[in-house]
Amino acid sequence: MSSTDDYVEIPMAGRATRRVRLAAAAPFGWWPAICVALIALVDRVEFNLMAGALAGIQRDLGFGDTAGGAIATAAALAGIVLLIPAGRLADRGRRTWTLALVVAVWSLLTLGSGLVTSYATLFAVRLLLGGAGLLYNPAASSLLADYFPGSSRTRAFSLERLGYFTGLPVGIVAGGALADAYGWRTMFFLVAVPGMVIALLCLTLREPQRGTGDRIEMLRTGRRLQLAPAPERRGSVLTEMRELLRIRTLRAIAAGLGTVFFGLGGLMFWLPTFYQRTFDLPVGVASGMAGGVGLLGMVAGSVLGARLGDKGHLVRPGWRVSVGSWGLLVGALALAGAAMLLVLPVQLLCLALSTAGFLVAIPNLTAATADVVPATRRGLGFALLQFLISLAGSAGPLLVGAFSDATGSLRWAYAILVIPLLVGAVLAFRGRASLEDDRQAAVAALR
Repeated sequence: MSSTDDYVEIPMAGRATRRVRLAAAAPFGWWPAICVALIALVDRVEFNLMAGALAGIQRDLGFGDTAGGAIATAAALAGIVLLIPAGRLADRGRRTWTLALVVAVWSLLTLGSGLVTSYATLFAVRLLLGGAGLLYNPAASSLLADYFPGSSRTRAFSLERLGYFTGLPVGIVAGGALADAYGWRTMFFLVAVPGMVIALLCLTLREPQRGTGDRIEMLRTGRRLQLAPAPERRGSVLTEMRELLRIRTLRAIAAGLGTVFFGLGGLMFWLPTFYQRTFDLPVGVASGMAGGVGLLGMVAGSVLGARLGDKGHLVRPGWRVSVGSWGLLVGALALAGAAMLLVLPVQLLCLALSTAGFLVAIPNLTAATADVVPATRRGLGFALLQFLISLAGSAGPLLVGAFSDATGSLRWAYAILVIPLLVGAVLAFRGRASLEDDRQAAVAALR
């Protein structure tokens, strides 16, 4: 990759180089981030359809709240098992092809969800869907870090995370509305179609050289560096994972994001049921209200987080971690209000503020992960991060369901989510001090 005035030549896997403008926020255009956001959206829509139609599925197949929460928890755990191999593949294979295959598999399993005849078969199909569901993350996150230099990464990851978390309420709303209109089996059949379309769109992405985003950032800031590709690493997965966990900022980010995923998983899975039971709302209205208010907060938080996160990059030490930690704190406090204040308009406002805070936190902490993990290890780095936060997040639906069964109150079950969220915010703040040192070490690894 060589500099020519305001342009650079970018090597692309299997194709000729591409000439891009050095100063552009998105040197390759915004389509890669939009495409990855669509992947994340369809993943979460397919995964969360069941939450919107849960009452009807429970009635037809005959299972309780603990069993319902166990499906979501088991599906998340199944994905965790395959994350580390997916991370190694993302560091060595063609990432764009991986994305296309994973999305196609999701869609086929969504079709299968509409064919089940018992709780056991539903559990098995959703378990397989969960196993495939997290496989896109290491490849997609690694690609975004290569498509976008550091000064625009928060915006890129905001799009991807907005797609991911928008899929939670959209899946819930679509699940409730389609189940009411056509039945929950037809609901699964209809949603499989856009998944196949997005799988084909993945093939339009071009594969950049690993470390491209970092090299563009260094050319912008005047740093000179030997731009030959970094040599391929040799070492066991466990050895590389131990080395990644020595990155102090990554450990702080994992603590913060783990509690976010724990809270959001438990919150969004049971939210339609909470509105049905607390305010005696029909299933379609409850799903629409939960999804709509949650989506509004997520959009607002994503826009705010993107603007704040890139604004202070390389200007204020530890900036992205600070912004993310404050967002997590606001989200936790607002969730406490949503659980305790049962006046519906106030409760909805607290819900919107909670989801907004979380969507300020998540893309900033994700972009900070890309900053501190070396380019040739980002696939495994994001896989390890997703592994750790998914372990925490998978417990959310199950624990809320179990506590609801034990106390007879989803309200008090929601209240337990607040404590780990507050602890996570405090732990995430600790990453501010080490962010700049870890970022510089990651850049130096390109030599």
